[in-house]
Amino acid sequence: MQTFYMTDAGKVRTHNEDSVIIVGNKNNEFILAVADGMGGHKAGEIASNIAIEHIVQSFESMETIGKKEEGIDWLRKIVKEINEKIFEYTSIHPESKGMGTTLVIAIKTDDYILYGNIGDSSGYVIKNEKLHKVTKDHTLVNLLVSTGELTPEQAKFHPRKNLLTRALGANDPIEIDIFDVDTNVSGLFLCSDGLTNMVADDQIEKVLNNKSSIEEQVEKLIKKSNMRGGTDNISIAYLKKESGDL
Repeated sequence: MQTFYMTDAGKVRTHNEDSVIIVGNKNNEFILAVADGMGGHKAGEIASNIAIEHIVQSFESMETIGKKEEGIDWLRKIVKEINEKIFEYTSIHPESKGMGTTLVIAIKTDDYILYGNIGDSSGYVIKNEKLHKVTKDHTLVNLLVSTGELTPEQAKFHPRKNLLTRALGANDPIEIDIFDVDTNVSGLFLCSDGLTNMVADDQIEKVLNNKSSIEEQVEKLIKKSNMRGGTDNISIAYLKKESGDL
């Protein structure tokens, strides 16, 4: 199993409000997560950090995630706890009111793969050298596309395409979309919209299929985003199976 994650502030933002992690345990269980924070006074940075730190602490406190049903319960539990922590922080620090974060998270065990999503960070799998998006963005434009009020092409250039309909710290109670993913995949790939707004899926796929190392592939995608303007923070978490891996 090869893993690599990286985050970059991009070319426009003065600081990085994304947080990203990959963590594993001795049972060959892995967690990948990307959180894209929002809110002024560096509050977005705090919100995304709260999310990622809580995920790591919770995962590391357990011997195992357990069966699939337990994995699903764990995802629901941690987003509820993260949401509470963010609301608690804003009640103590009123200047950070309005802060929040997206979250895309993947659980990979020998027996199952689960994805969870809140907001517009993206979760993909790689199968037969093809990139497949698993998650669905919680955005106003996605909602308008689903009701037929916008075409997917119109949505790409809509002035309010980044307006979220769901985020940690913005909705209470919070609900996470959970996806039960086919285990017969060669890779798990999570990213913030700083990548997907700059680099199309077919271009991401092309980079992931080249013969360079996993580190070089991730670095190349971040470089591509920055060459095309780098208008947002860019974060990637990538797990690639090797032959013989479950």
